Amino acid sequence: MKKNDIIEVTIDSVTAQGSGVGRVGEMAVFVPAAAPRDVLRAAVIKAKPRYAVAKLLEVLTPSPDRIENDCAAYPQCGGCVFRHLDYAAETQIKYNAVRDAFLRIGGIDLMPEPILAAPQTQRCRNKAQYPFVQTPQGIRLGFYAAHSHRVVPCADCLLQPAKFARIADIVCLWAETYGLSVYDEASHSGTLRHLYLRKAEKSGEIMVCLAANADTLPHTAELVRALRRELPAVSGVLLNVNRADTNVILGERCETLWGADSVTDELCGLSFRLSPHSFYQVNCAQAQRLYETAAQYAGDGGGTLLDLYCGTGTIGLSMAAHFETVIGADNVPQAIADATENARANGIENAEFLCADAAEAAKALAERGIQPRVILIDPPRKGCSAELLDIMAQMQPERIVYVSCDPATLARDCAILQEKGCKAEKVTPVDLFPRTGHVESCVLLTNDGRNSR
Repeated sequence: MKKNDIIEVTIDSVTAQGSGVGRVGEMAVFVPAAAPRDVLRAAVIKAKPRYAVAKLLEVLTPSPDRIENDCAAYPQCGGCVFRHLDYAAETQIKYNAVRDAFLRIGGIDLMPEPILAAPQTQRCRNKAQYPFVQTPQGIRLGFYAAHSHRVVPCADCLLQPAKFARIADIVCLWAETYGLSVYDEASHSGTLRHLYLRKAEKSGEIMVCLAANADTLPHTAELVRALRRELPAVSGVLLNVNRADTNVILGERCETLWGADSVTDELCGLSFRLSPHSFYQVNCAQAQRLYETAAQYAGDGGGTLLDLYCGTGTIGLSMAAHFETVIGADNVPQAIADATENARANGIENAEFLCADAAEAAKALAERGIQPRVILIDPPRKGCSAELLDIMAQMQPERIVYVSCDPATLARDCAILQEKGCKAEKVTPVDLFPRTGHVESCVLLTNDGRNSR
């Protein structure tokens, strides 16, 4: 098989990243935007000794799981990978991805609990980060294509609130009217980098934040007037200054151009202040189910809860009533400030928060003689460091509750923890990200007694 060959292939399965997998002779062939049991005509775009990647040309026999795509930006946009697939089939693929990761990567034969599927797959997210792009038709906003920083314009993402599309239109028109330039990563020139929007589900407040390669922006008063006139839900307009030659979206400094510098949302019966740098789950309805699962896994036996990668304190504070003490740690100063304020605003007096790297915080607490009954971790996609895993095992908690957005690094870390005496007992997949290739999981690990105090 070689590049540009036209092939016919039957799809046997679909990966968590949305690529169909079939075989032509002895060769495995990956075809994006395919469905299980599709029969396809495809063009080979990459041929390696043991596998090939092909582009879908024609569906000869459609899968029973195939549905009509409803987004003009799909599949060019790298956000969604399952818009062509029935949602029940999507959740089965995600369930299998968690099961396979534990078996193949972790070497752990653990059958997941039933996946908690999303009750809503449209307009279910509360945050968007749109890169600006200069097109022949003018300044537009969109999303990156898969595995690249090529921006695919998207007038209205069906995962986002409808009001986000109107805000995007107003911002693009303002930028065109006043001659603002779009940032170019290659030359590190131009001004507008990203439009960051966050909505509080309960109050309906919307934060508008412009990330710019500039200390100031011209004519922001006109932008504020336009947004306030057409969208009363906008509660604040901010400028985030990002002059760094980096692909990180937000810089460290934010300036409030008008209104509030945060929004306030409710989750698990508590209110949470959210600033631009605050981590907050993008799907509130499913986040509540995820946190309820984590609370169930944590148990109700008092003691100390150590909440590492705590962000704004959402998950730890939601469990505070079941513990004598909650100690949260995160290395983002604004997140810790928000977590401290969230505890105060909710009348929670048994929580304290440390601004520190997770491993550094755990080590310092261990040196203070802190012995948590439960350790809760919700790390970024890369998972935990070897140092942190070692310190957690040495602290000998009764339980570790591990929340993760990446089944592969989750399974890897659980395997390491099992070697150190913490047994993976349960895992529940929770779909916070319908139509995308991501799935959240919550794992319960218990101390098997090898390191008992």
